[in-house]
Amino acid sequence: MSTDELLAHVLRLPREERARVAEELLASLEEPDEKEVATTWAPELERRSREVAEGKVQTVEWGATRADILKELEERRARRAAS
Repeated sequence: MSTDELLAHVLRLPREERARVAEELLASLEEPDEKEVATTWAPELERRSREVAEGKVQTVEWGATRADILKELEERRARRAAS
């Protein structure tokens, strides 16, 4: 399938599906510089680690956090589907 054929096929998809394809394509173009990411995040990670060690913040169990994230995503999808 040529690029033009693929594009013609994708453009026939419903709006929501075209948006998903666009998001995935844009995300595939992002190539983070690992060194830049590490340099940028290092101070933030150190601050957060220090706050946990000092008892200034409490951690949250991953299972509970994951459930909250999945619930939020489902609610967003439902709102998009309703509009």
